[in-house]
Parts: sequence; structure tokens; C-alpha cells
Amino acid sequence: MKYTGLTLSLLFAACAATAEVKFVKVLSVGNSFSRNAHHYLPQITEAAGCRIVLKNAYIGGCDFERHMRHVDAFEANPQDKEGKPYEGKSLRELLQMEEWNYVTIQQASPKSFKFETFHPHVDRLIAYIKKYAPKAEIVIHQTWAYRSDHPFWGRTDFNDDIMYTQLKETYGKLAQETGFRIIPCGDAFALAKASKDWGPFIPDPNFKRETAVKPNLPKEKRSLHAGYAWKGDTLSFDGFHANTAGEYLQGCVWFEFFFKKSCLGNTFTPKGLNTEDALILQEIAHQTLHQK
Repeated sequence: MKYTGLTLSLLFAACAATAEVKFVKVLSVGNSFSRNAHHYLPQITEAAGCRIVLKNAYIGGCDFERHMRHVDAFEANPQDKEGKPYEGKSLRELLQMEEWNYVTIQQASPKSFKFETFHPHVDRLIAYIKKYAPKAEIVIHQTWAYRSDHPFWGRTDFNDDIMYTQLKETYGKLAQETGFRIIPCGDAFALAKASKDWGPFIPDPNFKRETAVKPNLPKEKRSLHAGYAWKGDTLSFDGFHANTAGEYLQGCVWFEFFFKKSCLGNTFTPKGLNTEDALILQEIAHQTLHQK
């Protein structure tokens, strides 16, 4: 059979798209949610016999607008500390630190489902990344919905399912506009909730926050979010950040996305997560990356 040049090119591209990768360099322009995603990725990568250089341009709660505010400060005056918020580094310095294969971007989670908050700041951020890391592929880190018992700013017309539907739409719009690929972490959380092996979060029906006594915590099941914790004598609640299981799930999603290699059977299991649950989360991550 004879192949045209175009056919051969397409065949080569298809093979390259599925070929496993052994070493990648990833910079995230994010916030605590990218920190969650990074947490176990190095260990998962190492257990798979691969290598990663991983860096996080991280500020807690940082949105597109704030990242660019710090960029503007640096460009106006490279000596201004306001322009170097990432452990004393500017975004330009981090972009030029390595020849990155990938740079990830994401919106702050409270704005992730509000597309009107993306522009024009994300456009400026993308242009800046392309200028100072021109060889890197920019990819979108799709963040996740909050836990079902999160107060959702007192809104009675909003819940975790609505948040997921809307953030999926907004990140999808950004991907459509830019042509960028999406790391589907929000999809993975939603798939875990729908999974017969994992399922939705189950609260402790006997736990009452107002009468809780230190060090008692609720006996919750199947949470992917941090939930309750004692900080000193104060009982705190975090319905948005990921816990160990959620971070592990994201790590598996990121691993498969960047290395084009299955996470199934990965031997790394973080402390606090049993092997059976780790295998379930691996399967959910794998399904997320391969669902039609």
C-alpha cells in the first residue's frame, strides 16, 4: 500500500500522540489547587520509572487578574517585591528558568464557573507565557467543584453539581477559544462521585459542629476534600481543597495526561490512603483520561 506524505504525517502524529513519555518539565501558574495537584505527582512519576521537573508559580487564592498584576509590577520595576511573589521570583524568571514542555493555567476556584472573570486577564497571561516560554505547550488545569456540604456563599440555588457543570463549561469555552488541551481534574472528581466503587461523599449524621469537642472529628466517608480539622482549639472546615485521596486522584490524572502512560498498578500509595482505595482512584483517573 502506498502512502501519501500527508497520510504518513498523520500516522506519525497518531503514534507520537500515544507514545509514552519518560521525562517532562511542567510549570504551573496557579494557586493552592495547583499545589494540591502537584502534591503526589513526583512520587507517582518516580514509581512509574519516569522523571519530572515540577514548579509552581503559586499564590493562595490567586486568580488570573492577580497573576497579571504581579507581572505588571515586575515589568514596571524589576526590583519591586510586588513583582516577585513566587518565593522571591517573578513569573518571567520562572518561565525562563527551564525550557518547559508544559505550562498550566487555571482560574481561582471561586471564579472558575464565571467566564466573565477570565478575560482580559487570561489573554494577557497567555501572551506573556508565549513570549517567555515559546516552546512550551500551554494547557488548562480544570479545577473541581467544592464538597456537597460547602455553604456556597449562602446561596440556596447553587450546589456542587451546578458548580461542576458551570466550571466545565467555562474551562471548555477557554479551550475552544485557545485550542488548548484540558487536564480534566474536575471531571475526575465528578466521575468519582458517580462511581459505584467510590461514590458520593457521605457525611457523619451524628456529628454537630457546634457541639464538637476537641479532638473529635466526624466519621465521614468517601470525601475527596479536606473537610474538618482542629487548628488549635478551633474547629475549621475546608470544603474546597483536596485531601489525601483527592490529591492522589489528581496526581494520577496529571501523570497520565503528561506521560501518556497508564497509572493503573502504580505502586505508590500515600500515607493515609489504603491500597484498595488507591487502586479505585487509579481506575477513576484512567477512565477520566479515556472516556469518550
